[in-house]
Amino acid sequence: MSKSVSLFSALLCTFIWGTTFIAQDTGMDTIGPLTFNAVRFLVGFIAIIPIAFIFESKKIVNQINNNKKLFLKLSFWIGLFLFLGTFLQQAALLYTDVANAAFFTVFYVPMVPIILFMFYSKKIHWSIWPSVLLCVSGVYLLTDFTDATVRFGDGLVILCALFWALHIIFIGQFTKNFNIPLFFGALQGLIVSLFSFLFAILFEDIYFNNILNEYASIIYAGVLSGGIAFTLQIYAQKKISPAPSAIIFSLEGVFAAIAAWIILDQVLGLNNLIGCFFILVGVIISQILPEMKISKSKQ
Repeated sequence: MSKSVSLFSALLCTFIWGTTFIAQDTGMDTIGPLTFNAVRFLVGFIAIIPIAFIFESKKIVNQINNNKKLFLKLSFWIGLFLFLGTFLQQAALLYTDVANAAFFTVFYVPMVPIILFMFYSKKIHWSIWPSVLLCVSGVYLLTDFTDATVRFGDGLVILCALFWALHIIFIGQFTKNFNIPLFFGALQGLIVSLFSFLFAILFEDIYFNNILNEYASIIYAGVLSGGIAFTLQIYAQKKISPAPSAIIFSLEGVFAAIAAWIILDQVLGLNNLIGCFFILVGVIISQILPEMKISKSKQ
């Protein structure tokens, strides 16, 4: 797989995540966040698993048997981090607005290189740090956070960002050792769904009719985000390391703002446009400068 394919996968994945914010917000009118995620990721699993068996059936068993212990370990932790990240983000939308959620979620951008540097002693190209600053500043302007108040939900989103960062890092480890993105994209969705169902039974009232009432939001967030987007993330990180991947994924704030403008008629002001520009510049810097260094070293 070429880096251009990985980059396209990352951008398409990010576009889906950004537009899914609206479905996540509107999908909890009659059901709780755990129930929403349980059904959403189950729908995602059902959508992806037949495709996985069609295209990867010959590789699945061999890849897992080559290192079954590592596969099971990564499956558990990646599934757990994704469950915690998505649940906290979903629950936060009950207490805070989409603007705040978008701003604090992007904290995974600086968290990824910091965690890699502190716990994995991984050297980070210097361009990552100004890119991180531009992305965080961009989302700040994009969400008009200056007009919002800090609430309980914001704390949930900050904690959610930590689990997003860990998820991105562990997906990076998975792509180095295994090459079954479709199957694993479906599998992690199933793991999140099982975790969500377990806790929904304990802490929420589940009514089938209420789930049916939210079918449009669940199908969009399930098939496109829970299924396709998280599978595209695995493809994306095959050729893009975790730190620059996180910066690209921060574009979800830009896509969320554009979707809100088109669907909800929310006008983008000057600050919003400057924020979009900052994020785009940050993404470009994170991708181009390391490549320039590689090109010079080959000359």
